[in-house]
Amino acid sequence: MTDDEVVEALRTVARAGILPPPATSEAVAEAEKVIRFPLPPLLRRLYLEVANGGFGPGKGILGVSGGTAQGTFADIAELYQDGPDPSGRIPAGLVLIYDWGCTTWSLVDFRDPAGAMWCNHEGEHWPQGMNLAEWLTSTLAGTLTVETLLESQRAS
Repeated sequence: MTDDEVVEALRTVARAGILPPPATSEAVAEAEKVIRFPLPPLLRRLYLEVANGGFGPGKGILGVSGGTAQGTFADIAELYQDGPDPSGRIPAGLVLIYDWGCTTWSLVDFRDPAGAMWCNHEGEHWPQGMNLAEWLTSTLAGTLTVETLLESQRAS
């Protein structure tokens, strides 16, 4: 799917009333200030045009301030600010966006405009071999699971 197709598919989900309203431009700017990297363009568009998180697998990804929380994590900037990895093994710019449970997270690489996706499991991290658009397309299709993420580690 193209970025436009991903946005339209998620707008359809949003129209069903199960997603929060879009983020404010101020909330997006504040997240970028805290993270010190710009959001990948597709993620920025989704937050501003579709919903402030809540889309993606399960209950959806974290939003920016005022959006979808996950467990005790209020938003991506708060989680990033608190330190995604106290050991320092996760490089700056990799931002945790979805908790699969059992110490497995999906991360977006904010250093890459395409939003390369990474996985973190029990302190190890590796590229998933897909970008944000492909990751979201897979979640919409129901083909992305925690098992496929962990399999991507064996492939890398």
